[in-house]
Amino acid sequence: MAEHDAETVTPAAPGTGAGHAHPATRPLKERAAEMVRVDQAGEYGAARIYAGQLAVMGSRHAYSGEIRRMAEQEQQHLDRFNRMMVERSVRPTALQPLWSVAGFALGAATALMGPRAAMAATAAIEDVIEKHYARQLEELGDQDPELSAVVKQFRDEEIEHHDSAIAHGAESTPGYALLSAAIKTGCRIAIRVAEKI
Repeated sequence: MAEHDAETVTPAAPGTGAGHAHPATRPLKERAAEMVRVDQAGEYGAARIYAGQLAVMGSRHAYSGEIRRMAEQEQQHLDRFNRMMVERSVRPTALQPLWSVAGFALGAATALMGPRAAMAATAAIEDVIEKHYARQLEELGDQDPELSAVVKQFRDEEIEHHDSAIAHGAESTPGYALLSAAIKTGCRIAIRVAEKI
């Protein structure tokens, strides 16, 4: 990232919401480090959510194979961000132990509610993450091609996870709207916190 030290992040156009917290004087290296930190934390949390779901559902349920497939893809995302953190000397969030416990608990709790509730959790989380990655891409532009390429690939795969969850009955979960709203709110809070802490 040394070649990016002198560059700055260009804020998004008014009304987009992506650039309001990132003035043009903000060094790209600092902002990109925050992005890698929060993205790694998010992928770690996702891996723990799927671990919690699979701990409850095992391999017997009809949805287990699809959840395992998505879990394996999230692990690939996590592995990539772990490498980027080392390559760019980015510290992980100090709250990673909390994400471990909270992610596993959310996964297990939704799986105990039923397989469609597990899919509802995936749909809610991926909806937030897809928008989060889209904002990052808009903010980055062509200033950090490596990070942009990773984020774009993972955004596309998160969209596929969301669509798969919907196809597997997420929206037919009893209390879906309330459950989805609560999970989305938690995700948004976690994103803001993990960028800084």
